[in-house]
Amino acid sequence: MANAKIGDVITFKREGETHEGVVSGVRENSVMVDYGMSKEKNEPLKTIVNHKNYKIKK
Repeated sequence: MANAKIGDVITFKREGETHEGVVSGVRENSVMVDYGMSKEKNEPLKTIVNHKNYKIKK
């Protein structure tokens, strides 16, 4: 499996729901992902996803 690069769109699961986001950073074992907007603070939602737990959208 190829690792995502900055700017790639990926899908991943969180709390039983599938999310789609854009990779904003890459680390050895994971990627940082922007995947939406917070309703309360109007800020981007960010998370860390292990390389084993996402798929790159084509």
